[in-house]
Amino acid sequence: MKLKKYLLIGAVAVMVAALALVGCSAEQKKEDQPQQQQSTEPEITLVTPGTLTIVSDVPYAPYEFYDAEGNVIGLDIDIMQAVADKLGYTLDVKVMDFDGIIPAIGSGGQGDVGAAAFSVSPERAEEIDFTSTYFIDNQSIAVMDNSPITEANAQEQLNQAGITIAVQMGTTSEEYIKENYPNATVQAYKNCADAFAAMQSGQADAVCANQGVINQMLNGVYSDARVVLEVATGEEYAFVVSQDNPELTKAINGALAELVSDGTIDQIINKYMSSTELYSDEVEAPAAEAPAGEAPAGEGNAQ
Repeated sequence: MKLKKYLLIGAVAVMVAALALVGCSAEQKKEDQPQQQQSTEPEITLVTPGTLTIVSDVPYAPYEFYDAEGNVIGLDIDIMQAVADKLGYTLDVKVMDFDGIIPAIGSGGQGDVGAAAFSVSPERAEEIDFTSTYFIDNQSIAVMDNSPITEANAQEQLNQAGITIAVQMGTTSEEYIKENYPNATVQAYKNCADAFAAMQSGQADAVCANQGVINQMLNGVYSDARVVLEVATGEEYAFVVSQDNPELTKAINGALAELVSDGTIDQIINKYMSSTELYSDEVEAPAAEAPAGEAPAGEGNAQ
């Protein structure tokens, strides 16, 4: 009886030891698996999976404008296409009034990136995140060829009561004119094309916009206008991303760095800044709209 008892106890001990080993092995596997399956890597959030949706204000050549087929093209669009290619996404472009882009990107749901020649500013950075800078531009002021305002007298003549300067609503051009020409009347329009049309029709004496935009307008439809003032404001352009999507900003910055390194960014900039055919002479100037109201503070592009 004692022998059987000892054998039984020994068998039980072996079984317990075996179960313990199995338990340890299972526990070890369980500990190993979470490191592989449950790692919490930050994720990029996109409005549409696999698609980089950008929101832009059109037209604002050379940054974004329509081609003859109605497609949105431009410096910003080409850069974002190159970024999307680097990241393995398709590109989708949505058009929106400029002053609505930052709120739309900030709140999410309507687009992943704002691409509309946005100049970097602390005010805007309170609502959205900026990517790395991809271009630097200045401000220019243009008048019609028959205007008495010249390069020699522009500073004085533009800051006179009775002088109206047209700008695009909510842009840094609007801010610049208000700050530097307080005696003039600032007339804001929905887009830059309307501002030029207003000047051509006599509703405004001058137009202020980014240097690249002014040059393209004068090289095309508005060849009967000229630049009287260029100001080296050195505005840095960047794309805007929701503050809730930092991994997307990080990914775009990585792609931009590669595109700068391999010369792609310079090629795109040269392509659009050296072109004199972005606005065909055959295209009619759009009719000017009624002046828009004041833009919300801190919104607008460099536009």
